Amino acid sequence: MNINGYEIKPGANLVGAYLGCAYLVGANLSGAHLVSANLVSANLRGTNLSGADLEGADLSCAALRGADLRGADLRGAYLEGAILRGADLYRADLRGADLRGAYLYRADLRYANLEGANLEGANVTETILDGKEEPSQDTTSLSEKVKELEEENKKLKDTLKAILALLDT
Repeated sequence: MNINGYEIKPGANLVGAYLGCAYLVGANLSGAHLVSANLVSANLRGTNLSGADLEGADLSCAALRGADLRGADLRGAYLEGAILRGADLYRADLRGADLRGAYLYRADLRYANLEGANLEGANVTETILDGKEEPSQDTTSLSEKVKELEEENKKLKDTLKAILALLDT
């Protein structure tokens, strides 16, 4: 798909792109780079923007009903008056985002970071806000965990061998 000379695809580099009023219903822009992009009044209904970098993007008055924004970076994004009804913003980073007057009816904001976000006048009726993530105290590296599991597995195998040897006698 090509809009305003921009190729619309997963992982696309659309930094600073002008996509105002663009019709992108159901498009796949997962992992796309949309830093400082202009998406004012764009129709992004049902669009996959999971993991997309939308830092500082202008999504004012954009239609994002049912959009997938899981894990998206929306730090400092402008979402004033945006329609996010039923949007999935699970683990989205909305620090410092402007959500004034946004329509977030039934949006999923579990584990989303809303620090410093402006939600003045936003409709948050039936918005899912449960799920406060506690910081992990486990600092064990993955390689250390794998080594521990391998050692535990070896001990279990040795125990099983000993049990089987007893049963054979």
